[in-house]
Parts: sequence; C-alpha cells; structure tokens
Amino acid sequence: MKQAKRVFVIVIDSLGIGVMPDGEKFGDVGVNTLGHISESVETFRIPALQKLGIANLTQLRQVPAVENPLGYQAALRERSNGKDTMTGHWEIMGVETKKPFKTFTEHGFPKELIEELEKRTGHKVIGNKSASGTEIIEELGEEEIATGHMIVYTSADSVLQICGNEETFDLQELYRCCEIARELTMKEEWRVGRVIARPYVGKKRGEFERTSNRHDYALKPPVKTALNVLQDNGFDVISVGKIKDIFDGEGITEAYKSKSSVHGMEQTIELADKDFHGLCFVNLVDFDAKWGHRRDPEGYAKELEMFDEKLAVLLEKLREDDLLIITADHGNDPTYTGTDHTREKVPFLAYSRSMEGNGMLPEQDTFAVIGATILDNFGLSMPEETIGTSLLSCLK
Repeated sequence: MKQAKRVFVIVIDSLGIGVMPDGEKFGDVGVNTLGHISESVETFRIPALQKLGIANLTQLRQVPAVENPLGYQAALRERSNGKDTMTGHWEIMGVETKKPFKTFTEHGFPKELIEELEKRTGHKVIGNKSASGTEIIEELGEEEIATGHMIVYTSADSVLQICGNEETFDLQELYRCCEIARELTMKEEWRVGRVIARPYVGKKRGEFERTSNRHDYALKPPVKTALNVLQDNGFDVISVGKIKDIFDGEGITEAYKSKSSVHGMEQTIELADKDFHGLCFVNLVDFDAKWGHRRDPEGYAKELEMFDEKLAVLLEKLREDDLLIITADHGNDPTYTGTDHTREKVPFLAYSRSMEGNGMLPEQDTFAVIGATILDNFGLSMPEETIGTSLLSCLK
C-alpha cells in the first residue's frame, strides 16, 4: 500500500461485534450489537460494508461473508477498564483508561453533589435521573420555565447534563451552571467524563426543541494522544461530529459539528473533495443515542443501511493515496436488557485503492492499533505513556 496522504477514520458509535472475554464482569453476557440487529430484522442490506468484510467478522443472518473482501479486517478488543464513549475513543488514539469514569445511571447523582450544585448555582435541581434528553424536557420543561428550577439528568455514559430554556433560563446562565458542575465533578467520587449544557426553546409541552447551542465540558485526556502528535508535526486533524468534545479540543486543527449521522457522512464526503494532509476523524453518534440506548434494533438497522449508502459514495471518492478505517468505540446491543452500553469487541476495516492484498488479520488486544497505524503511516511514533502497535506493515 502507498503511504497515505489522507486517513479517514469513521467511528460507527456503538457498533460492537461480539462480547469481550471479560464481558460478564461488566454485566454483559452473550451480547453482539451487529449480530443481534441482523437477527432481529427481516431485511438488512449493507452492500458497501459487506464488500469491506464486515460479515467476515461476525455472522449476519442476511449478509454472507465474502471470499475476497476489499482490504483488511480484524476484531479489536478493548484494553481499558470501561465501555463508554470517552474511554473507547481515547483508547483508539492510544490512552489506556485503568480507572473507569463514574456513571450514575441507576439512582441519579448523590444527594451531597446535588445539594452543593444547588447552593453554588442558586437553582433547585429537578430530574436527577437517567433519561432521554428529549423526554426529560417534555416531562419537566414547563416546571423549569415556571419556577426557574434546573433540569439535571444523566445517561448510560459518564455525563452530567443540564437543560435550560434559552428564553427563560438564559443561555449564559446555563453555561455558568455547567461550569460550576464541571468544577464540582472533578472530585474523585463524582468524576464524570463530561458535563453537557443542553439548551432548548419552546413554551409548552409538545413544542420544546433542543438547539445547536449545546456545549460540552469534557476532561482532557491524561496524556498526549496520537492526535497531539499529528498536530505538533504540522498535519491536519479534522474532526466531524463530537470528536472535538470527546478530546476537549486536544490535537484538533479543524472541527465540524453534525446534525445527524447522515449529515456527518455528508460532511465527510465533502471533506473527501478537499485537499488536506493528515487525518479526518469522524464520530456518528445516532447509532448509539437514538437506537442502541433506546433498544430499537429496527431503527439501528435502518440507520446502518443509510450509512451504507453514504459509504458507497465515499468509497467512490477515495483517492489512490487515501486510507479508510471503519471502527467503533464500544457496543450497545439493542436486544439486551437495560439501556446501558455493552462490553464488546469492535470492527477494524481498512481499505485503500492502492492495496494489493486483503483478508483477515489476527484479533488485536487494543483499539489503539488504529492510532499507532495512523502515526506510522506519517512516519511518527506514539507518544510516551500510550499503548498500541502499528498494523501498517500488514496492510499491503
């Protein structure tokens, strides 16, 4: 394979391909996001992913494995202690998270944290449970508008989210409250990965809509990642979707927010028409947020089919010296109990027009082979205190 001038890494958020060996420790037995989606629906057409060998990694009821796939395939195990968005993405770029981020999915946030948040912000907290953002606004938005109280909620991820009506709560006041929450949740026992401002507009139930003024207050990665190395050496690091938020801007040179996963792919296709030298790093969150957590295998399958259509367009646009890698950050089996992520292996699909070989690679013990492969392609090495060894020599 030629040295790539441009590398595209697309994270299909939560597309696991089978339970990890230690899945039981995380409460996950027999999970397989992609496999169980395929079993749950009557029709499932993903021809572009099929050509890239996705069905060679896990059995799919309607999608046969292919004898000569485009490029290379591997299953990646997660070395970090966790199964959340930040842990997965950070590991892709070399960070091993040994101590998992705190989640408060079962019972909401502790009384002591809520009391301190109320005292510091001057707002009474309502909500304080794990919920869908749109649903909790429908439930409590009118109360917040009438009283000035503050909607606080969480999810299966390590997040504290605060909703505020832009017209009555005020956007700057929402940001101020989130900054206080971020400061409080730096405390070890309350340490969440992200505090998220979730502004919305509307005056009554049925009319509420979230706005694009969301703001994430994330932890910075504890060490330099592959992204920092690229930026420090003058390469472009273009993020699409929530990548910039996940890394708190570290190592990012240019960022694009996405309205949906389809929009994220459209942005990626547009970027394929531009001349850059470095990495385009894409997160497609709808698979996780809309379908995985809501336990909707049919919706997940349809989203994958829409992604596949856009992927076919992107494959046509790739140049001889482009490298495409498709992966995921954790699982979220929509047929499993509860609403939490699932501890799963993820796919590694690598393709370039200049590849002469193809086929299955051995299973890898970390997602970080991706970051290491990218840096190796550009003649760079992984930074100190990171993990991952390059697969570049296998991509022939």
